[in-house]
Amino acid sequence: MTRTRIKICGLTREQDVDAAVAAGADAVGFVLYDKSPRFVSVQRAAELVRRLPPFITPVLLVVNEYATKIRAYSAAIPQALLQFHGDETPEQCLQATEQGKTPFVRAARIPLGPDAAAFDLVKYAQDYSQAQAILLDAHVDGFGGGGKAFNWSLLPPSVSAHLVLSGGLTPANVGDGIATLRPRCPTLAVDVSSGVEVSKGIKSAEKIQQFIAAVRAADAQLANPA
Repeated sequence: MTRTRIKICGLTREQDVDAAVAAGADAVGFVLYDKSPRFVSVQRAAELVRRLPPFITPVLLVVNEYATKIRAYSAAIPQALLQFHGDETPEQCLQATEQGKTPFVRAARIPLGPDAAAFDLVKYAQDYSQAQAILLDAHVDGFGGGGKAFNWSLLPPSVSAHLVLSGGLTPANVGDGIATLRPRCPTLAVDVSSGVEVSKGIKSAEKIQQFIAAVRAADAQLANPA
């Protein structure tokens, strides 16, 4: 069975980047949205990215940013993946990435409560078919990082896209999320921010370790059910 990939997002400090790498994260995220409490400048993100060893992917989160500015971000950190987390249309995503030359992930903001069932994820994935993956986040004020989980069970049984589960994940519930979505997406990944923090933008090395251990335990359980 495919191993669940893990991204730790909203990093602002050297020690948190180091903790994510040491614990076994596959990707680390930097928020370039200046209204976020986890905001870092692209210059600061570039400093932190220089700490990464090979094969750990940096991800730059942007929200309703100008295409020219996004291209400048990509030029400053050319190895980074982009994550569009605002109201960007498929055309805007392609324009900002020079027709997909820079790989990107598109966030889908899933309503909380029973309204999650009304979100047409199949169509959304089709509309953003050029994205490497669709990231599933809870629809909260502030474009993510709100610590709220949507109802995973209300998602469609099959989506023709790689999926990244996000929104309110913690070491305590990520295993349930993986068990719920793995049958719908064998290439599932998970993305956590507030669930491994002691305060906004300040991560806990212990919580990061606990989160990644919980993901690995869920993978093992699915690979070898009792």
